[in-house]
Amino acid sequence: MAEITCIEDLRVLAKKRVPRMFYDYVDGGSWTESTYRANETDFQHIRFRQRVACDITRRTTETTMLGQPVAMPVAIAPTGLTGMQHADGEMLAARAAKTFGIPFTLSTMSICSIEAVSAATGLHPYWFQVYVTRDRSFTADLIERARRSHCSALMVTMDLQVFGQRHKDIRNGLSVPPKPTLGNILNIATKSRWCIGMLGTKNRQFGNILGHAKGVDSISSLVDWTKEQFDPTLSWQDVEWIKKRWGGKLIVKGILDPEDARRAVEAGADAIVVSNHGGRQLDGAPSSITALPAIVDAVGGQVEVHLDGGIRSGQDVLKATALGAKGTFIGRAMLYGLGAQGEKGVARALDIIYNELDLSMAFCGKTDIREVDRNILFKDNRISAF
Repeated sequence: MAEITCIEDLRVLAKKRVPRMFYDYVDGGSWTESTYRANETDFQHIRFRQRVACDITRRTTETTMLGQPVAMPVAIAPTGLTGMQHADGEMLAARAAKTFGIPFTLSTMSICSIEAVSAATGLHPYWFQVYVTRDRSFTADLIERARRSHCSALMVTMDLQVFGQRHKDIRNGLSVPPKPTLGNILNIATKSRWCIGMLGTKNRQFGNILGHAKGVDSISSLVDWTKEQFDPTLSWQDVEWIKKRWGGKLIVKGILDPEDARRAVEAGADAIVVSNHGGRQLDGAPSSITALPAIVDAVGGQVEVHLDGGIRSGQDVLKATALGAKGTFIGRAMLYGLGAQGEKGVARALDIIYNELDLSMAFCGKTDIREVDRNILFKDNRISAF
């Protein structure tokens, strides 16, 4: 493409360059995908109050998330299989985040391991998202590996006790490595840039699991282990256990209800993330942005409330900030950039979001992201609890 002007441009380019099964893994949700779509479209119902004759000469998007200085209230969300969008994807995204000055969050289900990402960023602190598995000793080991790798915050995802049914993944036969069906082979053969990158890296499996989990030393044993380990008994007592074992900053992700938000605070969370897992779990759940205001009102004075889901622009970041979010997470926007142009594409996605955020603040007559509140929004917005 001659010029990348927005996240949508990166999405279109990523679709051309990433094998279909891995692109669809990113660009899809569960069942009818209604919640996946609502995460984006509900942002569009929120309108700004445009202001004029304000001195907007000196503007800053700098703030803090969990006490950490950030260039803007944005962090990279934990996303599984990032290293299948582009070779060494987690390492590249972490480097881009470090350069820009925002947090990067690594998923348990990453292709590149905790240790590989730490080495790739020069031991720069980053955040790690841990899934609570049936094998609690493996979870405990993940926590210790994160500590040794200079992770500065731990995230617990609460909404993946069972898997939502994702039709695109079923149709594509999603697996790591890809299943050698005729359709997959023909599709991958058309993605020469992706293939060359994958041939040049050793990171092609779930690096945090293979060789670390008990009895997992091959692809077949890895598949069986993954199916068995997500734990439907996950409870707030597990969060308390993790907080005690970790001892540092703890983020609880997957909150959509004020009561659950209050329980997370009681369990020791330092921040919560309003999230519906990108519309990939319960289809028919509310969008993250519509759930945000009530949760901010319920616990915003006790812990930081962040938002994940539907962020495709700096304007979305500004709207979430106005409704009380102290930070936002980008998953798909980052993955589109990564699939399109690797580390350069992630950096471009961050630049796009920053520029849109800065200019939109200016049009609203604001010069400091820390002073943004609901007063910058047009009062006729169709959003609950506005």
